[in-house]
Amino acid sequence: QVQLVESGGGSVLAGGSLRLSCEVSGYAGNFMAWFRQAPGKEREGVANIAAPLGRTEYADSVKGRFTISKERSQGRLTMYLQMNSLEPEDSGVYYCAAVTTGSGVPLSPDSYAYWGQGTQVTVSS
Repeated sequence: QVQLVESGGGSVLAGGSLRLSCEVSGYAGNFMAWFRQAPGKEREGVANIAAPLGRTEYADSVKGRFTISKERSQGRLTMYLQMNSLEPEDSGVYYCAAVTTGSGVPLSPDSYAYWGQGTQVTVSS
């Protein structure tokens, strides 16, 4: 059973940084991503990381500011999202997602079978 647990959200001023974590169990980590959803808006893909080469893909709105990575330590897999130069438009609930459904579109919600519960990020000006 795949389980995803996010942490690291919070409130910051514009220009600040946060690092989100997603603890992954029951999955090797071959195809994972971060999404976000602001009130009244659709869930949007932020960043994807895929095996075997750790290829990454980012939404245009976060390129150069956000970095996705993953690490396996002591048998535990964790995915991260380092967020720098945060803007109020980055506010929302951030979700980690894993396991491809086979649709092959890295930043589409339809491409993922499992989701975490979400963590809130609030950026104020």
